[in-house]
Amino acid sequence: MTELLLIRHGETDWNAERRLQGFLDIGLNDRGRQQAAALAQALHDEVLDVVIASDLQRAVHTAQALAVPRGLAVLTDAGLRERCYGAFEGLRYDEIVDHFPQAHASWMAREIDARFPPGPQIAETLREFSARAIENVIAIAQRHAGQKIAIVTHGGVLDCVYRAARGVGLDSERDFDIMNTGINRFHWDGKLLTVLQWGNIAHLDQAALDEISQ
Repeated sequence: MTELLLIRHGETDWNAERRLQGFLDIGLNDRGRQQAAALAQALHDEVLDVVIASDLQRAVHTAQALAVPRGLAVLTDAGLRERCYGAFEGLRYDEIVDHFPQAHASWMAREIDARFPPGPQIAETLREFSARAIENVIAIAQRHAGQKIAIVTHGGVLDCVYRAARGVGLDSERDFDIMNTGINRFHWDGKLLTVLQWGNIAHLDQAALDEISQ
């Protein structure tokens, strides 16, 4: 069996500020580092064959908490990056409404072919982003068939993979949570992804975090 643990990176200051990151390379804050340490403790007894992360530092640094104790290197894959949001990146959510009201409305409506105004890079449509995210996750599963793989990535990637596994349309409103360092388990049988567990955040209860900080 090929098992994938898909994990969202730890918290950043921009997450806390509700500022959109996208392709921008923002590091973990103190809470994010604490979450990564708690994640590592929760998975301490599990054998992981490979640890792979988006090449953005918030994912890499979260992944290192899993890889270093096992003597593994973190493999990076730019195909696991968050969606590129163009001119939205770097703005708080309320600022996006003010600066780009029509594009924001398209985003909230989950219009899958809407392309937001360009920033330093051209924004991806939701359809383009989902295809890229799913293609890269499946490629990793195929390269590491029969292994247990930890993939540290971003909320948008997790959203797309969950929808693909559950057959939920991209334009449907999200009715599931995607938490920082939440553990999400999938099985890949060579053809299909199956959700085994979603949103395990037991390691983030206050008692567990307090123990990590001592």
